[in-house]
This record gives sequence, C-alpha cells and structure tokens, in this order.
Amino acid sequence: MTAATLTGGRDTARTLPERIAHVGEAAYRMRHHILTMAEGQGQGYVGQALGAADTLAAVYTDQLRLRPEDPEWPDRDRFLLSTGHYAIGLYSALAEVGTIPVGELATYGTDESRLPMSGMASYTPGMEVSGGSLGHGLTVAVGIALGLRHQGNEARVFNFLSDGELDEGSTWEAAMGAHHHELGNLTALVDMNALQADGATGTVLSVEPAEEKWRACGWFTQRVDGNDVEALLRALDAATEQAALVGRPSVILCDTRVGRGVPLLENREKAHFMRIDAHEWAICRQQLTTGHDTTATTGTEA
Repeated sequence: MTAATLTGGRDTARTLPERIAHVGEAAYRMRHHILTMAEGQGQGYVGQALGAADTLAAVYTDQLRLRPEDPEWPDRDRFLLSTGHYAIGLYSALAEVGTIPVGELATYGTDESRLPMSGMASYTPGMEVSGGSLGHGLTVAVGIALGLRHQGNEARVFNFLSDGELDEGSTWEAAMGAHHHELGNLTALVDMNALQADGATGTVLSVEPAEEKWRACGWFTQRVDGNDVEALLRALDAATEQAALVGRPSVILCDTRVGRGVPLLENREKAHFMRIDAHEWAICRQQLTTGHDTTATTGTEA
C-alpha cells in the first residue's frame, strides 16, 4: 500500500511549517468536536481532552500509519489510550482522520452508542485497548511492541498515559521492561497536566523529577510544552530518529494546560470531572473561535 492511500504517517513532502499548520487546524477542529460531545451530556472530562488535543492531533494527523476504513489492518501503527476517561479526546481524533464519522460524535455517551464516556475497545473502531484501571496501559503497550517485533512487523506503538499513572508501580515495571527488550518501536506520551482524580498530582504523590526517572530507566527522554505544536512535532521526529539509531524506547513528557483553548475552563478551579452550566457552552465556543482567530494572525498555534 502506498503512502498516498494512508491517513496519517509522516508526509515527507511537507515542510515543518506546513506540518505545524496542518496539525494546528486539526487540533482546533478537534476542540470543537470535544465541546459538541460534552455539551450533549452537560459534563465530562472536558478539561483533560482540551489540554491533550494538540498531542492527539500531532500523533494522529502527522505520525500514525492507518487505514481509516480498516481499523484492524495488521500493519497499522497502534495508539493505546491508557487514560480511558480521555476517550472524548480520542473520538475527536478518530473523527478527524475518518475512522468514525463526524456525525456519530453526537451520540457520545448515549445508550447504544459506540462512543461511551470511558473508552472501550469492544465498542469503538480504532480504539486499541479499554483504558483503566489506570496504570496498565504501558504494560499492554510493551507486550504489543514486543509481539510486533517477534512477528517482524515494523508498526510502531504509541502509548498515551497520565502523570497520575506515574504513581503506579506497574508503570515503572513496564518502563524497565521496555528498555530491557530494546523496544525502539515504542513511544510513550505522558500528559503532565498536574491533575488527577484526588487533586493536584504534586500534592497526592509527586512524580518529579520525572525526566530523571525515565532516563534512569533507559528511555530517550524529552520534555516539551504539550500545547506547542512545533515542539511536539520536533520531539516526535527526534523520537523516530533515536529509535532508528539505537533501538531504545522514547518518552515525551507533555506539559499541558487543562481546558486549553477555552479561557473560561482554563481559569476556573481545576476539576477532574467538569460540570458546565447550560449558558456556558456558547461562551466556550466563542472563546475557542476568538482565540483561534487571534493566534492565526500572529502565527502562534492555538
């Protein structure tokens, strides 16, 4: 299959500025999708999804090799959402690349929908694992990456996990295992939004210095602003190059802002599960649109 018939995957014909613009526009549309889905329920894990939209857009629209019409294609790159409650963000990415119809997003969280509020692989095309209990995603990713290598399959594995999951011992066992098996086909993306169910990550159980810990486990480690598309793309490119050179796993620690793109949600008291009043949805959309128009004129990514 030629690259032209694939959705996603690095397009070497695009310059970096073109890639930045492409991903930035995708992230903007995805944020609108997230608000549309959440408004139907009046609540949800909106803040996390908005914060992670740039990371998800960068991976799905610039990195992954996929066949949208065939989510089970054996040679596809795998994206594992360990944080199953971020499913609303993943659905927006799956809609962006065409794996699920945009119109289906309106069924989010309803009875008989393929898009439950917490992601389930048995329901949703393109969802590789049922995320949660938290702390298991990286262990599954290590197993898949190792299995693909044994099969001679060159597909890559991306695992999205949260900073709260760095509290889990199973995450660090998996990290050591990935280094031991030299899994250069594995890249972890950690959403460092400083928030978990019980409160601020730093007060529940500090994960810092996170970079030193990952390096001590043998991973190629980078830390970037997870809402800076250019920084994300450069980090993803470096991870790809590093894997080809030395065959070791890569991790990108992504510092993100809960509610990114919607000041009303960025600036309110941080909540793991947001309830948004009926009159606030229009404000959220207006702020997202206005912010995008402003950054488009300055050349800064939304």
